[in-house]
Amino acid sequence: MPLIGETRDGISFAVRVHPRAKKNAITGEVGDALKISLTAPPIGGRANEACIEFLAELLNVPRSSVTIASGASSRNKIVRVAGATAQYVRERLTI
Repeated sequence: MPLIGETRDGISFAVRVHPRAKKNAITGEVGDALKISLTAPPIGGRANEACIEFLAELLNVPRSSVTIASGASSRNKIVRVAGATAQYVRERLTI
């Protein structure tokens, strides 16, 4: 399971995005990061938006609660989820 940092405002964890995949899915782990396949291309921020939307739906949180804290132009990103606990995210992200 990827490392999940927890603060009083929410949690953060690392993801590695694979754009232009056949379907949106969690496909495994790469080191301490969660590997996510997305159908969106990495052009014009579309893969970032798809990543946010996919994680918000998967975690059952409002889209506005999910942000990309760092790595917006990279495949390796740090994602923040406001108002969530590490335990809740671990339960929802089981592969």
